[in-house]
Amino acid sequence: MDRNQSRRQVAAMKQSLFDQGLLDEQFIQLEELQDDANPNFVEEIVTLHYRDSSRLISSIEQALKERNPLDFNKLDTLMHQFKGSSSSIGAKKVKAECNLFREYCRAGNAEGCMRSFQQLKKEYAALRKKLEAYFQLARQAGPQETACRSK
Repeated sequence: MDRNQSRRQVAAMKQSLFDQGLLDEQFIQLEELQDDANPNFVEEIVTLHYRDSSRLISSIEQALKERNPLDFNKLDTLMHQFKGSSSSIGAKKVKAECNLFREYCRAGNAEGCMRSFQQLKKEYAALRKKLEAYFQLARQAGPQETACRSK
């Protein structure tokens, strides 16, 4: 497969992530910060997000197990942190699920929190898998050539 075809595949895969509502404009803003000095910037940021957010997911799971009664303030605070991290990479569906979870926390709805958290974990895992495939394809396609400015 030639390089141009590979790049077209990368572009099509990225577009599908937007078309599916998985990513928002924040992802594009991250890509705009990537340059020749740091060609893997976005992948590194996403990798950091998943490493850090996995700890938050564990903390939320632990807090949800402490049901005598649930500490909705603690859950809301943890989810606020998770939402901020997810927003920073443009994880649109994950962020929406975070908002729903926080609404359930504010309403004191334990069952809603549990359902929302299960959905959030599905969205989180699906996006992670798709972004891993996207970055793998992008690495295979090689760096993008940038146009030189005329002097």
